[in-house]
Amino acid sequence: MPSSTINNPLPLPLAVSIGEPAGIGPEIILKSWQERHRQNLAPFFVLGGGRILHKTAQVLGLDIPLKNLNTSDRTADFFNDFLPVMDIGLDAEFEFGRPTIDTAPLVLGAISHAVDLIFTGEVAGLVTAPIQKSVLYEAGFDHPGHTEYLADLCGKKTTGAEMPEIMPEIMPVMMLVSEHMRVVPLTIHIKLSDVAGSLTPDLIRKTCNKINTALQQDFGVTEPRIAVAGLNPHAGEMGTMGQEEALIIGPVLDQLRMQGLNIQGPLPADTMFHATARATYDAALCMYHDQALIPIKTLDFDGGVNVTLGLPLVRTSPDHGTALDIAGKNLANPKSMITALKLAQQISQNRQKWAENHV
Repeated sequence: MPSSTINNPLPLPLAVSIGEPAGIGPEIILKSWQERHRQNLAPFFVLGGGRILHKTAQVLGLDIPLKNLNTSDRTADFFNDFLPVMDIGLDAEFEFGRPTIDTAPLVLGAISHAVDLIFTGEVAGLVTAPIQKSVLYEAGFDHPGHTEYLADLCGKKTTGAEMPEIMPEIMPVMMLVSEHMRVVPLTIHIKLSDVAGSLTPDLIRKTCNKINTALQQDFGVTEPRIAVAGLNPHAGEMGTMGQEEALIIGPVLDQLRMQGLNIQGPLPADTMFHATARATYDAALCMYHDQALIPIKTLDFDGGVNVTLGLPLVRTSPDHGTALDIAGKNLANPKSMITALKLAQQISQNRQKWAENHV
């Protein structure tokens, strides 16, 4: 999959939520700002605590000047010489590698404040640093993860009748993107034994439609091609290795093809991800988490990006966790964060162009 390069900066900045302070989030944010010129990054600012970034920079020996912001519209003015930070007033003590519930209000507040700024038209998109969900659960967080929390925040901001035409329904879909491929897991963080029972025609239909729309409006693909994996070995081998392909997946794909979508499948997953096969589609829909994530992480472990489709905002994130074991040791690779920043910029611009052409 060819990558795109955007040369013009956005008129609105990107917001970066600080993530788990005890993890590598602050480190990869700092290192990404260091690469701003070489990587041609659009202006961004950090939502969270400036003291956390200052402490992280000191421990890592990084000479990075910070600039406190009161409003996001000054981001571009300072971005060349300073890392802009919008302090949300929820500072807390932290120790590298040892997350505590004390920082939960800061972590969640940075995300919710970013959503507020997006809905008021002050920010082009959100890039989220990794969070430590186990600690957030201890603090009373009742969402499975980042994506569901963002969907809830968006749902509280607007109703279906008020949604923009290009995004008629809030339905978050996780897409993993690298320069090699785009993949979507249909089911995500559930037990493997529960996957087959979770496959429904409605879920497959809605997810395929979300992918098709996103390829057009977010990635600029004029005629999207989607490949869909089967659940069972050899895509069921004519029913001898499972019936899900014949009874659930196949009939839905036939209906979608009749509606005009360009869809292949259900296909044997073990032959979908070599270079020749990848050239035949723009995104792959897989039936479960590892079926999607193993190929993309094998091809590009450090450069993959998590993109949330189906929300009325642009959200990307590095495709890795908090990496508590290396936090504070100057070992974190910022490649995925840098790619997430670039992709958020690209998607925001593509959505704007799409909206202008489909009024």
